[in-house]
Amino acid sequence: MQFSVRLSFFLLGFVLIAVLPHTAKGQEHQSFMGHQSLFSSPRRFRVKVLGQDKLEVSWKEPKGDFEGYKVIYTTRPGGQQKVVELAKQETKLVITDFDPSKDYNFKISAVNGGKESKPLQGKHEAQQSGSETAQTQGTKKSDVTRENNEISEAEDGFMCKTPAIADIVILVDGSWSIGRINFRLVRAFLENLVSAFSVEFDKTRIGLAQYSGDPRIEWHLNAHTTKEAVIEAVKNLPYKGGNTLTGLALTFILENSFKVESGSRPGVPKIGILITDGKSQDDVIPPAQSLKDAGIELFAIGVKNADENELKAIASPPEETHVYNVADFSVMSDIVEGLTKTVCDRVDQLDKKLKGGEPAPPITSIAPPRDLVTSAITARSFRVMWTHAPGQVEKYRVVYYPASGGQPEEKGVFQVVMGTENSVELTHLNSLTEYQVAVFAVYRSSASEALRGSATTLALPRVNDLELFDITHSTMRVRWKIAAGASGYMILYAPLTEQEAADEKEVKVGDSVNEVELEGLTPATEYTVTVYAMYGEEASDPMTSQQTTLPLIPARNLRFQDVDHSSVRILWESPSRLVRGYRIMYVKTSGLQTTEVDLGPVTSYLLKNLTSLTEYTVGVFAVYKEGEAAAVTESFSTKVVPDPLDLRSSDVSSDSFRVSWQHPASDVVMYRLIWTPTDGGDSQEVIVNGNTNTYLIKGLQPASEYEVLLAAVYTNEIESDEVVLLETTDKRTTTVATTTMTTLTPRYAVKNLRIDEETTFSMRVSWQAVDSKNVRHYRLTYISAKGDRAEETRTVPSGQTSLVLQPLLSDTDYKVTVIPAYPEGDGPVSSQMGRTLPLSAPKNLRVSEEWYNRFRISWDVPPSPTMGYRVVYQPVSAPGRALETFVGEDVNTMLILNLLSGTEYSVKVIASYTTGSSEALAGKAKTLYLGVINLSTYQVRMSGVCAQWVPHRHASTYRLVIQSVTGSQMQETKLGGGGSRHCFSNLKPNTEYKISVYSQLQDGTEGPAVTANVKTLPIPTPAAAKPPTTTAPPTIPPAKEVCKAAKADLVFLVDGSWSIGDDNFLKIIRFLYSTVGALDRIGPDGTQVAIAQFSDDARTEFKLNSYGNKERLLDAINKISYKGGNTKTGRAIQHVKENIFITEGGARRGIPNVLVVLTDGRSQDDVNKVSKEIQMEGYIVFAIGFADADYGELVSIASKPSDRHVFFVDDLDAFQKIEEKLVTFVCEAATATCPSIPMSGSTTPGFRMMELFGLVENKYNSISGVSMVPGTFNAFPCFHLHSNALMAQPTRFIHPEGLPSDYTITLLFRVLPDTPEEPFAIWEILNRNNDPLTGVILDNGGKTLTFFNNDYRGVFQTVTFEGPEIKKLFFGSFHKLHIAISKTSAKVFIDCKMVAEKFINAAGNITTDGVEVLGRMVRSRENKDNSAPFQLQNFDIICSTSWANRDKCCELPSLRKEVDCPALPKACTCTQDSKGPPGPPGVPGGPGIRGARGDRGEPGPVGPAGPVGDTGVPGPQGPPGPQGPSGRSIIGPPGSPGERGQKGEAGQQGQQGVPGRPGPVGREGPPGPRGLPGKDGPQGRQGPPGTMGTPGAPGSPGNTGAQGKQGTLGPPGPSGTKGEKGERGDLQSATSVQAIARQVCEQLIQSHMSRYNSILNQAPSPPVSIRTVPGPPGEPGREGPPGPQGEQGPPGRPGFPGQNGQNGNPGERGQPGERGEKGSSGVGVQGPRGPPGPPGPQGQGRPGSQGPTGRPGNPGTSGRPGVPGPVGPPGPPGYCDQNSCLGYNVGEGEDVTDIRGIPPVQLPSSVFQNYGEVEEDDPYRYYQPNYPAPQPVSPDDPALALDDVELRSPDVYRNTRSIKVEEEQVGSKRRIKRGVKNLPKLTN
Repeated sequence: MQFSVRLSFFLLGFVLIAVLPHTAKGQEHQSFMGHQSLFSSPRRFRVKVLGQDKLEVSWKEPKGDFEGYKVIYTTRPGGQQKVVELAKQETKLVITDFDPSKDYNFKISAVNGGKESKPLQGKHEAQQSGSETAQTQGTKKSDVTRENNEISEAEDGFMCKTPAIADIVILVDGSWSIGRINFRLVRAFLENLVSAFSVEFDKTRIGLAQYSGDPRIEWHLNAHTTKEAVIEAVKNLPYKGGNTLTGLALTFILENSFKVESGSRPGVPKIGILITDGKSQDDVIPPAQSLKDAGIELFAIGVKNADENELKAIASPPEETHVYNVADFSVMSDIVEGLTKTVCDRVDQLDKKLKGGEPAPPITSIAPPRDLVTSAITARSFRVMWTHAPGQVEKYRVVYYPASGGQPEEKGVFQVVMGTENSVELTHLNSLTEYQVAVFAVYRSSASEALRGSATTLALPRVNDLELFDITHSTMRVRWKIAAGASGYMILYAPLTEQEAADEKEVKVGDSVNEVELEGLTPATEYTVTVYAMYGEEASDPMTSQQTTLPLIPARNLRFQDVDHSSVRILWESPSRLVRGYRIMYVKTSGLQTTEVDLGPVTSYLLKNLTSLTEYTVGVFAVYKEGEAAAVTESFSTKVVPDPLDLRSSDVSSDSFRVSWQHPASDVVMYRLIWTPTDGGDSQEVIVNGNTNTYLIKGLQPASEYEVLLAAVYTNEIESDEVVLLETTDKRTTTVATTTMTTLTPRYAVKNLRIDEETTFSMRVSWQAVDSKNVRHYRLTYISAKGDRAEETRTVPSGQTSLVLQPLLSDTDYKVTVIPAYPEGDGPVSSQMGRTLPLSAPKNLRVSEEWYNRFRISWDVPPSPTMGYRVVYQPVSAPGRALETFVGEDVNTMLILNLLSGTEYSVKVIASYTTGSSEALAGKAKTLYLGVINLSTYQVRMSGVCAQWVPHRHASTYRLVIQSVTGSQMQETKLGGGGSRHCFSNLKPNTEYKISVYSQLQDGTEGPAVTANVKTLPIPTPAAAKPPTTTAPPTIPPAKEVCKAAKADLVFLVDGSWSIGDDNFLKIIRFLYSTVGALDRIGPDGTQVAIAQFSDDARTEFKLNSYGNKERLLDAINKISYKGGNTKTGRAIQHVKENIFITEGGARRGIPNVLVVLTDGRSQDDVNKVSKEIQMEGYIVFAIGFADADYGELVSIASKPSDRHVFFVDDLDAFQKIEEKLVTFVCEAATATCPSIPMSGSTTPGFRMMELFGLVENKYNSISGVSMVPGTFNAFPCFHLHSNALMAQPTRFIHPEGLPSDYTITLLFRVLPDTPEEPFAIWEILNRNNDPLTGVILDNGGKTLTFFNNDYRGVFQTVTFEGPEIKKLFFGSFHKLHIAISKTSAKVFIDCKMVAEKFINAAGNITTDGVEVLGRMVRSRENKDNSAPFQLQNFDIICSTSWANRDKCCELPSLRKEVDCPALPKACTCTQDSKGPPGPPGVPGGPGIRGARGDRGEPGPVGPAGPVGDTGVPGPQGPPGPQGPSGRSIIGPPGSPGERGQKGEAGQQGQQGVPGRPGPVGREGPPGPRGLPGKDGPQGRQGPPGTMGTPGAPGSPGNTGAQGKQGTLGPPGPSGTKGEKGERGDLQSATSVQAIARQVCEQLIQSHMSRYNSILNQAPSPPVSIRTVPGPPGEPGREGPPGPQGEQGPPGRPGFPGQNGQNGNPGERGQPGERGEKGSSGVGVQGPRGPPGPPGPQGQGRPGSQGPTGRPGNPGTSGRPGVPGPVGPPGPPGYCDQNSCLGYNVGEGEDVTDIRGIPPVQLPSSVFQNYGEVEEDDPYRYYQPNYPAPQPVSPDDPALALDDVELRSPDVYRNTRSIKVEEEQVGSKRRIKRGVKNLPKLTN
C-alpha cells in the first residue's frame, strides 16, 4: 500500500474481528469472498445441553438464497469428525451420542449449488455441569473462568515487545443492545487488550471514546501515563446506553481524539479500534474513509449482530487481518491475542515506514479506468464512456445487469471492446430499469478493479390525449393519439365498485387503430379505461381515464285519477322507446308488505282492493334490457267508504213503513239496518244483502216516531258511517181515505261532537257533518258553567266543521252547543262540556353553577303552554333592589349575572299567560365567597410575624396588607394563588397590627378583606453583649466539565402535592440547587432555567428569562415555597408547554427544550396524551420518580430510550446517587448542535424547518402571502407560498450553532403552473450583506437542480444536477427530494431513490448574522426581493447522511406501504391502543345533577340577538347544507358586512269568513290583563289602568288544507343584516362553532314548533323529517339571526288550496316599554267593520242584547295570517338561547365558613374565569346573556311578598306547602285530561 506522508495527516488503524482471521487466507478466503455476495454465513451460534447424552446446536439462517446447511463437528480428545447435511428449514441439530467429557468444535456453512458460505464456527467445552457455552473460534484461547459474572484477566497473555510506539484510540459501542452484563465482558476484553502494550507517556498511548446516539470522550491519549492507570480507567468505564450511530462516532474521534491537544503525536503510527455489536443507524463509509485518508489504520471488531459488510467497509485493508467477528461477548477473549499480535506487527511496519526504513508492501500499478459517463439514454439502450486506464490495456470488459434482482458482474451480461476504445453502446435493455455497469481494464496477465456506475433507461412512449366520448347507458367510445413505434394497443376496462374488484375486460387492436367502442356496459356505473401502447411483448406506461355511463331513464309524470275508497288509476309517461315494460310496486305508507305488478309497455293501470282512508306509496320502475331504471314514486290516500245514499221512507202505515236507498259503491257486501223508537224502547237490527236497496220495516207502534240507522258493510269488513232517518207511523184508523203522501227533508244532528286542544285561553270544537248538502250553516253557542259571562254565539259555514273558541277564562268549565240550521228550521241539538287549562306555576326550582357573581336557576315547565316566564330576584343577606327580567316560553334555565359575592338571594319564577300570571315558584340561592378562610398568625416576634390561611381555590394572587392599628406604618405585598403563608419583618416591637388578606382573580378583581389582629412581642431585657460573628458569604457551586458547552431551555416541573411533606420538599429544593449549580453559563447566551410546582394545578415559580446569572437563580430556588394539593401531572405538563416554553417566557428558537419532571406518586389525571404530544414536538423529557411513583407512568412521560431518560430512587435521600448521571445526560442533551426532533416514530437529531418558519396550522395565518391547502393526503397540511410570500427568519434563531458537517436536506414540494421559469432558491442562507452562503436552487426553465455552499477554504462551490429524473421535479406533482451533504459528496434522492451523486469539498461553517429564506428568486437584488410561488408540505434538515436511505416516503401515495408506514394523522388504525379523531358533537343533554369538578371546557359561542321578525306563513325548513371543508382553507381578509335584509312579504289574504253578529256588551269587570283585540263591539267604559301586560296567546292554526300545487322557485332572498365581525379560524373557528350552535338551536325550535302544531291540529301524518316535507302552516316564530343560505330543498308533493287559516300565534313576552297603540288584525292595519251576516231563516235569528261593558270582545272572523295586535309593550329582539341547546358542568361548589358580617363585594360582569387553575377555565368567559336587561321591580309588586325556600346545588329544594298542593292538584287534573279520551255523545 502506498502512503502519502504529511505532518498534518497521521496513519490510523482500525480493527474488525472476523472468524479465524489468521487462517482465513489464501484460497479459502478467496473462495469465500467470491461467493459472499450471493449468500452470507449462518449467524448466532448456540448450544444447549438437553440431557446426559443429548446436545442441541442451533443457529440463525443467513441472508440470501441457499439450499441447505453443512455441519461439521469434531470431538476432542479423539479427533472424530462427522459431517451432517440439513435442509434449509432446519436450523437445529441434536447430537444424540453426546459425551459431556469431550470438547466439540463446530463449523456450520450455508450451501447453494455446490458452493459453501464462510463457516460459522463455535465450540462447546467439556463441563462438569450441564450449563451451556458458546464460543466462536479465534486464535489461541485465553483462560476464561466464570465467577459472579466477572471475567478475570488472562494470566499468560501476549505482550507486544516492539520498540515502536503508537497512538491507539479505542471506540466502544455503548448502545442499549449490548446490555450491562455484556458490557462487563467488554471491559474485560479491553483490560486484556491494554495489558499487551507498554503504556507510558513516552511510549504507547491509549485513549478511549464511547458512543451510542452521541459519542463522548472517556479519556484522551494524554490522560493516563501508566498502564495501571489505563486499566483502572477501563474497570471504571461507565455504560452509556443509546442508539448506534457509528458514522457519527468515527467523525467524532477524527475531530477530537487524534489532535495534538488531545495527546496525539506527529510521526507516530495511529491506530483506531472499533468494537460494535450491531448495524449502524447512519452512514459509516464517508467517515471511515476520512479516517483512512488522515493516515489512521482502522481495525473493526464485530460482536453478535454486527453487519460483516459494514465492518469490512470500515476497516483498513487487508480485511483478513483487520476485520474480526465473534458470535457472542463471552468469547471475545479468544481473539485478544490474535488482535494484539496484528496490531503490534502493523505498528512496527508503520513505524519503519514513517522513519524511512522498510517500505510498506508495494501496491500494484494496475489501475481501473476513470470518469464513467452514460449518455444517449433511450428506453432500450444507452452509451457508456470512460477515461482510459493507465498502462497497456489490451481490452475493456463491460458488465451490466439490472440493479434490482439482477446478477452480479460474475454472471451479468458483458461486452468486450478493444483497449483503444473508450465507449460502447448497450442495447436490448428493458425500459425504465436501473442498470449497474462495471468496466474492467484487462491487462496481459491481470485485470483492474471495476469502474462502476449506473443508468436508468427511459420509459416506453405511451399514448396521449386519451378521450372517452359518445357515452350512453351501455356504451362509450375511446380515442387516443397514436404512439410512435408502437406495434399495437391494448385497452383494459372495468367498473369501479366498492365491493370486490370486477373482472377486467381486454381489447387489443393494431398499430393503426386509435378509436374503439366499448359495448355491454352497466348503466350508471363508473368505468376506468386504461390504454397501453404495446412494443412487442412489452407495454408502455398506461394512460387511464374514467367516465360514468348514463343511468336508465325512469318513467315520468306519475299521477293519480279516480281515487275512491278501494281503487285508483295510476298514469305515467314513457321515458324511452327502449322500455320493454314496467314494474309497479305499492305499499301502505305505514306498513311493510309490498305488492308488485309486472306490466308490458303500457302507461296506466288500475289498482284495486285497497284499504280505505289509507295512504299508499306507489313506485313505477321502467324495465330495460339492461335492467330497471330508478323508480318514480308518489303517494295518495284512499277515501272514506261512502255512506248509503238518499235514505228515504215510503208506504207509511200505522205499523210499518218502507225505507229505500241507493247503493254507494259496487263492493258493498251487506247493509246493517237498525230502528229504534225515539221515546224509548228496544232497538231492532237486521242485515240486508248488499244487492238489496229497500226494506219494509214491520211490527211498529202506531203514531210513533222511529229513528232509522243504515250503514254499509264492505268486503274488507269496513263499515261506513250510519245515515239517520226519522219517520212517524200513522195513527190507527178505521176509515179508509185517500191520502196524499208528502215527504219532508229529514233533519240530522251533528255527530262526534268533541272538545280538544285546550289551552288556558282557548279550546277547539269539532264535529262530523251528517247532511252537509242540506245544512245552511251551524250555530255554535258556549257559556261558562258558572254563568258569570253571557252566552256567546258563533255562526259557522256549512263547509266548516271546527272552530277555536277564544279568548276564554282559564280553569273554567264551558258548555258548548252545536245546532245545524236547515232551510226548514233547526236540526237536533248536540252539546258537550269542556274546560280550559289552569294558570299552572312552574315546578322544581333548583340552582347550580354557583360562582362569585352569578348562579344558574332551572325549573320544570308547567303543563299549560305559557307565553314566557318572569324572573324576580333580590339580595336577602345584603341590601339591594329587586330586579326582574323575562325569558321566552321555550326557556327553562337562566344564568343570572352581576350578583354580589357571598350573598344570599331570593329568586321567584312566575309563568306568564295571556289571561294572567301563575303563582310564583320561589326559593333562595347563594353566590360563592371570594375570600380566604382560617386566617391566623404564628411565629410572633418583636419585629416580625407570620400569617397563614386556607387558600382560595380560584385566587390567582393574594394582596397582603399589614398596618399598625395606632400608627401609620403599613406594608403591602403580593403572593401567588398557591401561597398560604407569609412572614412580615421590620415591624415595631410591642405594637398591635391588623393583617388583611385580599383574594384576587387573574384580571385583578379583588374580594373583601379577611383580617386578623396581632401584637408583636415587647423588647426583652438586654443580655450581655456577645462578640459579633461574621457569616461567610454563600458559595456558588462550580460548573461541571460536561456542562461547559450546554445551551438549552431547561424547565424543572416539581411535584408539590401533600404526599411530599415539608421536610421532603426541602430535600427537593437542595437537589434542584445542586443540579442547577452544575450548569455553567446562565442566561440568553447559555442555559436558561425555569421551575414550576404542581399539585391540583401548576404554578410557575419563575420563567426562563427571569434570571441571567447563577447566583440570583440559586437564590430564587431557595425561596420556593411548598404548595400542597393533589397530583395532577398531566395538566402540569400542559401548563409547562403552554405557559413556560413560549417566546414571552424566554423560550428561544433552535435551542433544545429540556423538561425534568420530579414526582412521588401516580398522577390523578391522564398523562399519556400530553406526554406523547410534547415528545413528538421535539421536547427532551426526563422523569424522576421516588417513593410511590409509578414506573410505567414515568416511562410514558419521558423521552426514549427510557434507560437514559427515566430515573427512580426509593427515597429523596438517594438523590445524590442519580445526580451526577442526570446532570451528565441533561447537559449532553443541551450540548447537541442538532436538537432532537420526532421522525417516523422516534427522535433523530435535526431541524423541523416548517415549524421554525411558522408553517404550521396554528401559526401560518399570521404570515402574509401563505395559505393552507390539502397535501399529498388530505391528512397532511400543505402550504401555498404565493409570489408575495418572501419568508425569512434570522439564522441565529434556526441554526444558532451553524450547520453540521454532514446533513440531509429533505423537501416535499411541488412546482405550480404559475411558478416562473427563472431560477429560484427553494431554501438558502444569506449573510448580513445578502450574499448567499448555502442553499438549493430550482431552475424551472432549464429543469435543473443546484446545490451550493462555501467549502472549508471559503471558496464558493456549486454542483448542478440534471437529467430525466431531475426533470420529474418540474412536472407539477408532489415529489420528495433528499440532498445528502457529506464532507466529500452531494447525493440527490428523488422519491426515496438515489438518482445522482457529485463530489464536493468539505464545507465550512456558516455565519449566523444573516437570514434564511424560502422561495427567493435568484435575480432578486437588494430590497426588491420577491419569491416564486410553490407548494411546500415538508422541510427538514436531518443531521445525518443516511436519512435518505431510511426514509420510506410514506407521504407519497404511490410509494406508501401501510405495513411499513405509521398511521396517517387523524386517521383511525386497527391497533387497540390507537385512537381516532374526535367524533361530531352529540345531541345536547339536559341539565344533570351537580358533578365533581370537571376539566376546563371550551367557551360556548354566543349568537347575536336578532330583531323580532314580522309574522308570516312559515315555509318549510330547508335541509342542512353540506358540511364545509375542514379548517384548512385559505384564510382571507374579513368579508365586508352584508346589507340589512328587507322585511319578508306578508302571507296571502285568507278568504272572507262568515261575519259574526255583534256581541252583547259585557258587564264591568275588575282591572285585568290586557286581552287580545276583539271584534268591534259597542264601546265599553275605560277601566282603570292595568299592570304591565303579558305577551298575547298564540292563536290556533287553521285546519290543514289539502296541499297546494308545487310552487315555482322564488327569487333569492335579500342580503342579511350586518353580521358580527368573524374571528380568525384555526382548525375550526369560533364563527363556525357559533354557526353550529345556531343550527342546533334552529333545529330544536323548529322541532318544538312542529310538535306544538301537531297538538293543535291532531292531524295524523306519516313520520317524516320536518326539514324535507312541508307541513301545515305553523305558528309564527321569532326571527333568528341571519344564517347562511341553504341549498334548495327537494320539492314537496303537489297539494290543493287549503281553507283559510286562523290567527297565528303572537310572539313571546317582550321587555317593558311604552304602551302601544291599539293593534290591528290581519296584516297590520285595522280593517273596517265587517258587513252584517246574512239574515237567518224566518223566525230563527234575532239580534243579541246589549252586553255589559268590559268583557273582551270575541274575535272577528279569521282573516289572512298576520301580525296580531300588541298585547303588551314592544318585545326585545328575539334570541336563540344556547342554554337550551348546550349543557355545561361547572366546577363543584365549595363549603365555606360562616361569613356573616363580611360586606358583600360587587363583582363586574366580566369576572367569569376560575383563576389560578387554568385547566378549569370559566366556560362563561365570553357568555353574553340573551334575555332582556333586568329592570327594577316596584316595591309594592305582589311578587315580592311571597315566601322563599332555600335552594342548594345540586338538587335539594323545598316548596311552600300551598304551592305544592296546588301544583299537585293541577297536575292530576291535567293527567286525567290526557289519560282519558272524551267519547263523543249526542244531546238533544
